[in-house]
Amino acid sequence: MKLRPLHDPAQGPLRVVGLMSGSGTNLRRILEHQERLAREEGKPVFEVVVIFSDTWNSKAVEIGRDHDLPVVVRDLRAWLKKRGVSRGDLKRREEFDRATVQALSPYPAPAAAYAGYMSLATLPLIQAWLGVNVHPADLSVALADGRRKWTGAHAVRDAIAAGEKFLRSSTHLIEGECDMGRLFMISAAVPVEIPPGVDLSDPQVLEGVASQNQERLKEKGDWVIFPQTLEAIGRGHFQVDGHGRFYFQGRLVPQGLRLGK
Repeated sequence: MKLRPLHDPAQGPLRVVGLMSGSGTNLRRILEHQERLAREEGKPVFEVVVIFSDTWNSKAVEIGRDHDLPVVVRDLRAWLKKRGVSRGDLKRREEFDRATVQALSPYPAPAAAYAGYMSLATLPLIQAWLGVNVHPADLSVALADGRRKWTGAHAVRDAIAAGEKFLRSSTHLIEGECDMGRLFMISAAVPVEIPPGVDLSDPQVLEGVASQNQERLKEKGDWVIFPQTLEAIGRGHFQVDGHGRFYFQGRLVPQGLRLGK
């Protein structure tokens, strides 16, 4: 079966839109990796060409200044308030996202890195770019009905509460359902650390332990596989067949490329 690379390196470096909402630490690690590759190889493998933020008070302008990149800001909360629309009204959110795609049209790119972008992507964003997201859980783990087990905003907390001893991060394609896109990479395992004597039945204690472990996972998981995923796509290593299945250098990876133990 003929395979098609998600990006052909012969066309030049993979151009990427950086989407963010807050501190942008994921985006900073992506940019640092991009710049390190360019120094080592004399040319970029991938390059972020513009930063977009959907909040006025994010670190987007600061990151743009530090890396000499254009920044576009459209505050979603203000946009919704002006129109009397709730955040959950996805039809109206599509209107916002269409305008975002238009605002970013001067910076053509086939891919987008959802680097701490906290708004649910609607169809205009999904159709505009090959979207890459990182999630703080092993998305290859499934329930009996085949649904993914550790999805949603509280994946780390839920995994720790269930007694999991290790955490992993996953990169996946942004598709129609949140956290359900095809998998790119899964990080090496990060051991769960629970201080002795703590009572995880206390919701506040559990949240605190989850937050500490998520920060560790971010450093050892997110910040490793997110830049590496963009690099691998930029090098043409990720491919797709006629059925939409992902391959890595010719090898079928239906549950993503697993790193480490």
